[in-house]
Amino acid sequence: MLRSLVGSEMCIRDRYQRRVRGLNRPRTMQAAGGLPSMLKHGATHSEGVQDAIIRNLEACEALTNITRTSLGPNGMNKLVQNHIGKTYVTSDCATMLAQMDVQHPAAKMLRLAAEMQEQEVGDGTNFVCTFGGEILNKAQKLLRMGLKPIEITNGYSMAAKKSLELLNATTFEPVKDVWDEAEVGALMRTVMSSKNVDESLSDWVAKACISSNPKSGRFAVGNVRVATILGSGMADTFMVSGLATVRTSNSRTSIKSVKDAKVGVFVNPLDVDNTDSKGHVLMKNADDLKSYNKSEEEYMEKQVKEIADSGVNVCVFGGKCSDLALHYLERYGQMVITTSSKFELRRICDVVHATSQMRAGPVKASEIGVAECVSEIEYGETTVMNFQIAQGEASAMSTIVVRASSRNLLDDAERAINDGVNVYRQLCRDPRLCPGGGATEIALARKIVEYADTIPGLEQYAIRCFGEAFEIIVGSLANNSGRLATDVVADLYAAHSAGKTTVGVNTTMESSETTADMAEIGCWDCLATKATALQLLVNTAVDILRVDTIIMARQAGGPKMKGPNKNWDKDPIFG
Repeated sequence: MLRSLVGSEMCIRDRYQRRVRGLNRPRTMQAAGGLPSMLKHGATHSEGVQDAIIRNLEACEALTNITRTSLGPNGMNKLVQNHIGKTYVTSDCATMLAQMDVQHPAAKMLRLAAEMQEQEVGDGTNFVCTFGGEILNKAQKLLRMGLKPIEITNGYSMAAKKSLELLNATTFEPVKDVWDEAEVGALMRTVMSSKNVDESLSDWVAKACISSNPKSGRFAVGNVRVATILGSGMADTFMVSGLATVRTSNSRTSIKSVKDAKVGVFVNPLDVDNTDSKGHVLMKNADDLKSYNKSEEEYMEKQVKEIADSGVNVCVFGGKCSDLALHYLERYGQMVITTSSKFELRRICDVVHATSQMRAGPVKASEIGVAECVSEIEYGETTVMNFQIAQGEASAMSTIVVRASSRNLLDDAERAINDGVNVYRQLCRDPRLCPGGGATEIALARKIVEYADTIPGLEQYAIRCFGEAFEIIVGSLANNSGRLATDVVADLYAAHSAGKTTVGVNTTMESSETTADMAEIGCWDCLATKATALQLLVNTAVDILRVDTIIMARQAGGPKMKGPNKNWDKDPIFG
């Protein structure tokens, strides 16, 4: 009994001494729990080459595998349902990435690079995503070989700089005249061939851009408007030299069309003015009441008469008109259009060269807009107001009226027109061209691989991988066209080694030839598209490769909403 008590006392003494020594010892971050102890419960983090860098590269590779099958004129469509349940059927890479709601931070960076390409140029978003994912996939293999991230990023930066030098040194003939429909139309067909639209739409885009491009060359994307009308087919699409809008009311009077229109634009609605404070009117007999109503009518008639005497025969108001005002406007032969959008009022002013008026009344001759015809036209169940400018006259705006059988086709056509207009804006700034169909990519691949052999350090491996990554564009075009990618890449290398620098992938399904001369078939790309894409994706790739720790805080907000009922089609009574 005594022996057991002594033993337990010694055990307690030893435990106490160890505890004291532990308290006096300085606690390190690892002893205190490390990084997880600094973060809120629910936060996650990963670090190191395997957990941080490799996972980032794998996420970007997964995103690239989705978009690369939509590259080129024979690319496949994707059906995407966004967070609010709207469904998109499209082959446009920018639309897919915008509606996919990507959550991974590294994949988001690649998506943002594609979005910036869409804003800057309007074309080449799939090139950014596909080529960017490929160079990150090559970087993953280099990391497994033992190269450090800094060596890979330096090699990629050197290869991108060399690629831009090679692009700027090209001697292909640029666009001579940005007002020539034949030259601009050929480029638009290349840009819009990968979209799910009719081939004739590229010609309408070229005509609309040229007709709304001022001689000063300061072309703006807003000069080309799009009006989408459900019904008929896309072959019935046409262009209006001026503004065709569905955001205004129908003509409020019986006059539906006016030729040689003199347009007056008024910001405010036309109605009897109301006082800001309460007022009292003392009427002693029926004559006072008659005279009171008559004074309102006389004042309204005076306003309308002043407008008509100014020479105006089309009135546009920024609000509703009272029944009394419409009565006198009808009497004086005015066509009346109302809109609640201040932006639409600005567009109407730009088209007809009018100055908006703050109040209804006489309008100066210099502030009255002029249009060849203002008319109300019905297409199916949609009414369109046309402000048409005379033929041959320089218009500040052109409108493409798109017809299609479904809303998805209309949305796809509108996005394709926006891409074409952005490319035309870039073409006005930089008219240089380069061959499409993968010809430029395979030429850069050859030159970059040769450049890698001249670099003595370990960066040469990264430079060589950067050059080989260009083959993914050629391979994707070949696979989407039903051809064997390895055979097409080999044929292009052989053709470029023989000096045929404009040979690219033959995307014509009916042809048995794997390659074609892009200069002969007129397949050209804007050089600024390639240059901007290379700058954006290299900066993004370098930023992703420099990340060695990922810290994701717990998402804010309360409990998540319940998901959809899995048994939605089950009868609640009978099962």
